[in-house]
This record gives sequence, C-alpha cells and structure tokens, in this order.
Amino acid sequence: MKFTIKKDLLLDALSKVSKAISTKNLIPVLAGIKFELKKKKLTLTASDNDITIQTTIESVNDDEFKIDSEGSIIIQGKYILDIVRKLPDQYINVEVIDELKILIYTENSEFNLNGISESEYPNVGLEESKKKININAGVLKSIVNQTAFATSNEESKPVLTGINFNIVGDILECNSTDSYRLARKIVKLEKVSEDNYNIVIPSHNLIEFTKILGDDSEEVEVHIFNNKVLFKNGNLKFESRLINGTYPNTANLLPDDSYLVVSTNLNDFYSVIDRVSILTSDKEKNIVTLETEGNTLTLKSSSAEIGRVEEKMSISKNNNEDIKISFSAKYMMEALKSFSTETVDLHFVGEVKPILIKSTEDETLTQLVLPIRTY
Repeated sequence: MKFTIKKDLLLDALSKVSKAISTKNLIPVLAGIKFELKKKKLTLTASDNDITIQTTIESVNDDEFKIDSEGSIIIQGKYILDIVRKLPDQYINVEVIDELKILIYTENSEFNLNGISESEYPNVGLEESKKKININAGVLKSIVNQTAFATSNEESKPVLTGINFNIVGDILECNSTDSYRLARKIVKLEKVSEDNYNIVIPSHNLIEFTKILGDDSEEVEVHIFNNKVLFKNGNLKFESRLINGTYPNTANLLPDDSYLVVSTNLNDFYSVIDRVSILTSDKEKNIVTLETEGNTLTLKSSSAEIGRVEEKMSISKNNNEDIKISFSAKYMMEALKSFSTETVDLHFVGEVKPILIKSTEDETLTQLVLPIRTY
C-alpha cells in the first residue's frame, strides 16, 4: 500500500473515525484504525464494539489523492492522528514496507510505525437494511441537542441512559428522561415508515455522531436492526449498539391539562434563574422557588451558609390563579436552553406536580421538570 494525500483530506477522515477508538478497550487491535486501499478508494474504519465509524476518501484526481499501490493494514489510531495533525506539510506520503511496517513521510519528516495485519481486525459488517428511514441532518442534530441532556448517567438504569426513538407511520417521537425531568421532540418524517420501531440509542453515541455529521441540509439514512442502528451520511457510516430493555411509557408523566399557564420571555427568565441560583449549591440541589402574584413572578433562593436572593420580573398569565413551587435551577435552565424561541409557556398543574415547558413558536418540543418539596 502506497499513496500520497492532501493533509486536510486525511486529517478530516481520521478525526471522524478516531471517535470510535477507546483507550480502555481490552482488545489491542481496536486501538487501531483499519486502512483499506482498493479501487481508487481509501476506507478508514474504527470500532470499540460500542460504536463503529467508517468513512471513505475517493481518488478523484492525483493532485489531492494519488494512489501508487493498493493494500490494507491497521495503524495505531492515536499516533497516526497526532502525526498527521502536527505535520506542517500540505501533502503526506503513506507507505507499507516489509508487510507490517508503515512509513509516513514528507519532505523533511519521516515516521516509522509498527502495523497490525488487517486479518486480525474483527468483521464490523456495517450492512444496510432494505428498509431505510431518511431524516434531515439538521433535524437529527436538533433532536439530540434538545433531548440528550435529560438522559440518566446512572448505569443501574441502562435504558434511561439513551434516547428513545419511537417511529409510527411518518411520525418520529424522541423521549429522554432521568426520572426527574423529561424531554420530548416530535418530528414529521418525509416518508411513511414501512414498519413501526421503538428503540433506545445510547445518548453518548448520538452526541458523538452529531459532532461529525455533515451539513444541516444533507440527508441521513437510518437503518434499524434488532440490536444495532446504522446511520449513513454521504461517505460516512456510523453504527451504534441499541440498549436492551423496555422504555417507560413517558406519556403518563405528561399532565393532560393545567390550571395556570405563565408566559414569559425566554432569555429574561433564563437570566433571572441564572442570577438567583448563584447562592445555591449542588449539595442543596440548586433549589429555586418560583412564586406568582398577579402579573409579577418572583424567583428566590437561600442558603444557610451563604445568604439569600430574590428577583422579580413581569409575566402574563391565562387567568388570575397563582402558584408557589420549587425546582432545580440546573434542570430548568437546561430545559430552557433547548428552546430557540423568543417566549416560553410554563404550565402548572399544582405545587407538587410536574412543570411543563412549551412554546407556541415551536410545538414539536416539550420539556418537563419535576418540582422539589421544600417542606
């Protein structure tokens, strides 16, 4: 195997697949990136058994990517990425010598690395299903940005560490919850799905995928299997395992109606919570108390060791009812950050009932935060 390639082309591909390399992996070969050069195409593959990422670079013209000979080898991922990133040259030469020795060189630099035979690399498959679902890349990024933060970090509840994708017809409903809050995003698909699906994808894997996903206007193919899901975006393939288990029926958490709806400017409300929570602490769950009186909303917090704070702001309400309720400032602020609207509506059912956050400007998104009893 021997080729000359533009540094930026190789670095972009390596940066993508390297996200699937884990230093904690017990299988040494999985610390490497598989290079496979054939039919005027360089395919890079990396996997940690949890996710697998593959991308290809095609040799369209010799000015950017010139192939001298084909072949395959596994190169230590950490080192090849660092070498390519730090070399100052515009073009990089890669050559396999003596079967398992890799020579990476430019006009003034030369690196010799030990390689691993490609025959030792596990079969990662990356097959595509006959029934695929198409989703816009920008929409998929929004789903992850607006739901992933509400997933659980507790491995004792593995199903809650993922985002639930529920597809029926042309409706995709995505839910995430850690039992203290809930995020829901509903998307209308371009085409009706032939089958219904109810799967849970690890949120960490989805976050990693959105980091390397292409332009927002591009399409992403979704191929769903019994124990894995494959995303395909142009020459990029990203495969993730699915989480086993039944996802809870989150519809039961959402109140059917509310006796009070408070409308407020999103940025103003967020900023007030941010200031009021200065005197809270993680130990005290960042508790903030909200109280309405007429068209005035008061937010306050106190700490026995630090002191207390109170701030008022103007609001509008759908009736003359009032509410006093406490919640986690951290959870509320993360829920508010998921909206890109000018205003939000807070739906209250009672002092010990969940707070529903919506916006008439974006009816596809719903956030829910559980209250905290302070007595």
